[in-house]
Amino acid sequence: MKAVKIIGKELIEVAEVPVPQIGPNDALVKLQASALCRSDLYRYHGTTCFDDDSAETNYTPGHEPCGIVEKVGEKVANVKPGDRVGLYMMVGCGKCQYCLHGDQMLCSDFGCIGFQLDGAHADYIVLPSENCMPMPDSLSYVAGALLTDVGGGLYTACRTLDVKGGSSVVIVGAGPMGCGGVLYAKAFGAKVIVVDIDKNRLAFAKNIGADYLIDPTNEDVLKKVKKYTLGRGADISIECTGNEKGANIAFDVVRPLGRVGIIGENASCTFNPSTQFIHKKLTVYGCWIFNKHDWQEIVNFTLENNVAIEKLATHKYAIEDAQEAYKVFDSHGAQKVVFVW
Repeated sequence: MKAVKIIGKELIEVAEVPVPQIGPNDALVKLQASALCRSDLYRYHGTTCFDDDSAETNYTPGHEPCGIVEKVGEKVANVKPGDRVGLYMMVGCGKCQYCLHGDQMLCSDFGCIGFQLDGAHADYIVLPSENCMPMPDSLSYVAGALLTDVGGGLYTACRTLDVKGGSSVVIVGAGPMGCGGVLYAKAFGAKVIVVDIDKNRLAFAKNIGADYLIDPTNEDVLKKVKKYTLGRGADISIECTGNEKGANIAFDVVRPLGRVGIIGENASCTFNPSTQFIHKKLTVYGCWIFNKHDWQEIVNFTLENNVAIEKLATHKYAIEDAQEAYKVFDSHGAQKVVFVW
């Protein structure tokens, strides 16, 4: 089978490797769609995403997939060959309180496909069958792949932050995660304000439903947000840039007693706890991946509210064109890049 390998800084090879073998509790899944994520670019640039990750690892990247079950182990009862499934990216011990609750990402022994385990930029993947999440026929493979990360993550962030009709939401960053936030915040009924310095990404956000756009390079963000919220400030902000300026904007634009969701990965950030956080009595949430047990709720909400998640897939490639796919994604010339079969 074909599998993507990162063989050097910004160098991709599509290698021929054996189809992985299954264990008694595993499922072999033939991939149908598998998206790129900004975190896939860490090793592409010779750095790391997780603290225990290595830039030298040769794991196949990719952690946003869906496909068709091809084969299952002898002890598997929850899926069968021919089932359409989204694949949950995190694999845990299966026994701790977090795994049992569906939060494998919090397991002390977790592994993420594409980082500590072979990922989904390949023709096939093997995972524990419990990581297979059923997909209805009405959900396309591309949409299903996007729901395994950006869609599920931003739905969960909006639900956690209590986004609802009448809410004002500032989304900092109009990349794939931010634009996913636009789609779901609008579906929850909110007024959405998007902040970004890229005019093309701002235009994309407007096209998928953003109510107001702010470019901080030539506009006073806080002044504009107050204008759009009758002088109060936003009820909620969602930070999706992963940089210090974006995080500070997210803290500054919310009103007292407001809520902030942090999605953008960032190793360090300086802010003023007293004026930006304590004296405003903010509530701040770390938003990282969705609970596996919420998958059906995420799918149902997306379909019932006609959330156009597939619009985020601006570029699609065959796995053989992985070098070009990574290059385009890295150039910020795309929202989501998706491999399709």
